[in-house]
Amino acid sequence: MSKFSLYPVTLDGLDIAAKREEIRAYFHNTYDIFEKIFEVLKSDEVFYKKSEPTRHPMIFYFGHTATFFINKLILMKIIKERINPEFESIFAVGVDEMEWDDLESGHYRWPKVDEVRAYRKKVREIVDELITTLPLTLPITQDSDMWIILMGIEHERIHIETSLVLHRQMPIEFIQEVEEFNICTHSSSAPKNEMLAIKGGDVVLGKEKSHNLYGWDNEYGRYSHYADDFKASKYLVSNGEFMEFVKEGGYEDEAFWDEEGRRFLKISGAKHPTFWVKDGNGFKYRTLAKVIDMPLDWPVDVNALEAEAFCRYKSKKEGANYSLPSETEYRLIYEYAKLEDIPDFHESRANLNFYHYFSSCPVNEFGFNGIYDVVGNVWQWSRTPIFGFEGFEFHPAYDDFSTPTFDNRHALILGSSWASSGNLIMKHSRYAFRRHFYQNAGFRYVISKSESKSKNDVYESDELVSQYCEFQYGDDYFGVKNFAKETANIASKFAKERTKALDLGCATGRSTFELAKRFDEVEGIDFSARFIGVGVKLKNEGYVAYMAKTEGDLSQEKKVTIQELGYESIKEKVAFWQGDACNLKPNFNSYDLVMATNLIDRLYNPRLFLDSVHERLNRNGVLMLTSPYTWQESSTKKEFWLGGYKDENGKEVKTLDTLKEILNKNFELVHLQDLEFVIRETARKFQHSIAQVSVWRKK
Repeated sequence: MSKFSLYPVTLDGLDIAAKREEIRAYFHNTYDIFEKIFEVLKSDEVFYKKSEPTRHPMIFYFGHTATFFINKLILMKIIKERINPEFESIFAVGVDEMEWDDLESGHYRWPKVDEVRAYRKKVREIVDELITTLPLTLPITQDSDMWIILMGIEHERIHIETSLVLHRQMPIEFIQEVEEFNICTHSSSAPKNEMLAIKGGDVVLGKEKSHNLYGWDNEYGRYSHYADDFKASKYLVSNGEFMEFVKEGGYEDEAFWDEEGRRFLKISGAKHPTFWVKDGNGFKYRTLAKVIDMPLDWPVDVNALEAEAFCRYKSKKEGANYSLPSETEYRLIYEYAKLEDIPDFHESRANLNFYHYFSSCPVNEFGFNGIYDVVGNVWQWSRTPIFGFEGFEFHPAYDDFSTPTFDNRHALILGSSWASSGNLIMKHSRYAFRRHFYQNAGFRYVISKSESKSKNDVYESDELVSQYCEFQYGDDYFGVKNFAKETANIASKFAKERTKALDLGCATGRSTFELAKRFDEVEGIDFSARFIGVGVKLKNEGYVAYMAKTEGDLSQEKKVTIQELGYESIKEKVAFWQGDACNLKPNFNSYDLVMATNLIDRLYNPRLFLDSVHERLNRNGVLMLTSPYTWQESSTKKEFWLGGYKDENGKEVKTLDTLKEILNKNFELVHLQDLEFVIRETARKFQHSIAQVSVWRKK
């Protein structure tokens, strides 16, 4: 058994003190493994290299998981103060080839590795103390402060695995072996694969909120589907089995590749799997830290596009319809294998959780009722794009964990790998990646007649985003003009220069596009990737579809197009980013206008934004704020309210007075007005509010 192997914490129990110690041990084990895997980087200089051009340098990932703890604890008002605002900005947002990913190297001033090590140490101390002192009742539920601690731990577990993939992609000359990371030392010829008959049936996916193991948002809810009888390969596809495809020109024959696959081949120039190393007329194999003779009986590591191409090749060769399994079919394979969920399933039975190896192993080493590697060894690509089950709800601490991936471009990976631990090895876990990404992933194939579920518009199942779509892009009500258009009109009147504008708290992006009618360049920033995804979709795909609730469970389908809105000619002037208004990255600067609509009374600490916003504006630049001043503790702790309370002397404190107190040093108040807005909740229920608009010119 590896010293790195530890099972996840259960959410239930009777002894609170023992549960705290269990969480502490799990946290430190996670933190230790994460830091240990970065020892494979040969020197501190390697931290600043990219192993993959669409990713950040490795220093980002080293800092990211620690800042995740702090950012989520701040967001959920569990702690009040940041450790290092700069780190907690630059290390905040990773990349998944989304429109709002920021890979521009000039936007980052990466700190020294030792500074990040010291930062991680401080975060470790804070989290350790919180585990010991936070209020705790059992079972731990999603509204518990301790849930956020578990969220940070499980998030770091994900990055243990994804960082290992990136380390494995780093050129070998920058990598060194770590003594404790033992790879499998045996291999043989590849076993001949065969097909096993799997009985179909009704499958119900999803778990209840009462489940006793931590879960991510996409795991909860319910989805039922009937799958026909099918056949599944006994083994994962091995390097030896995949070798036929390579030798017979599978990477050169475009007939085996779909449009996305052909694009991948053109961009990558791939002629074989990425972890195969050309060696004369043959191949060697790249493990984490060394190149070894090709282990023909280990599973091949490929992306989904390569796996699908192999299935088409095999279909043509054998005259049968081979494909990747669906999520539903995988569950039937899981049940055929008679697997139990952890903690009842012992990790010694599969190649996972670092129990046996820091590498793959032969595909015929771990069997379950006659079928092999149903869990462990490598992840298995599916043909199912990830989607939300019925009843899907995001967690308020991490509203963009899943929803940006509900785009039909992220395929589910199933079953875990040798590097998977924590939530990654649970029965109900659901992870998805773009089909051209590499993970510790391979595949098994099926012969199947069943179709996979596909969902086109995530906003149909996201009630709040749909409500904002209707607010910004929908009909006008009661004679009240469109708020997004009106705010853009007012702001533009006061901007003397119109080179660059920032729409902060842009929500679904309507005002960002409206500002682009007057400005050369407009950036829209929102804390939620769910919201900015609407603007991105409108810009890139030319439409947004959403559901406007009418009554009860009834809704009206609506759709707006970029042509109808008149934004086709200006869309290239618009860019959307994910960001925290209270801790924006330094590259967001040099604006002639910063517009923050209905934002300040939703920030966890509005002074952090207001105290520094002048630094982001050009001389004579304009700041426009709007707000109905609906202060509430669910958004802003009372100690950070700017108004709406009485001070210690019993004097009423009004928000505008506090704004003057904060802003008068750097701004002149040039305009005040009231502006109505109406938000539709249902066909017969509306919120009718009045925002105060204040316009400030930088001195």
